Amino acid sequence: MNKLLLSAALLLTVAGGAQAEKADSSKPTQIAFDQLDADDVKQIKTFTGNVVLTRGTLLMKSPKAVVTEDPEGYQYVVLNSAPGVQATFRQKLDGAGDQWVEGQADRIEYDGKTELVKLFAKAQIKRLEGSKPSSQVDGEFISYDSRKEFFAVKNTPTGESKPGAGRSTMVIQPSSKLAVPPAPTTPQGK
Repeated sequence: MNKLLLSAALLLTVAGGAQAEKADSSKPTQIAFDQLDADDVKQIKTFTGNVVLTRGTLLMKSPKAVVTEDPEGYQYVVLNSAPGVQATFRQKLDGAGDQWVEGQADRIEYDGKTELVKLFAKAQIKRLEGSKPSSQVDGEFISYDSRKEFFAVKNTPTGESKPGAGRSTMVIQPSSKLAVPPAPTTPQGK
């Protein structure tokens, strides 16, 4: 199992050493929602109803989101699902090409200070080249460090690994770098 985790971590780091879009952290956060309850003293805002949070290329969606801000001004977001609707995130990666990472889970926690994303219960992360998936990992808990392009997968929704608790899966698409060129053809009649 440890070899699978190591392979999975290496897979996401190999593709050009791409990192999450660096400019995103300095962009304003825009949130669209149906309802808001805000406690300015405690710096807690609870958004409900088709919540869409955007900061640069970072896009998060969920039925409910709780946003808190620490005294330094860093934001922390907890996205919650509803029956039949998971919380999602998507972010462009720095580097060559049109590379993205996206994920979904029953609950997603985003730490704006460390740019760490934690996905709880029925979690999935995909790496995309344009709209084509290059890899995908599914598990009960996934921790994704967008600065280092590193993730870990655990077999329980609490983020622990327990023997017999469940299994995770990973799909790795063939690399376009390994495509075999067509065999040369010989002209007919020679």
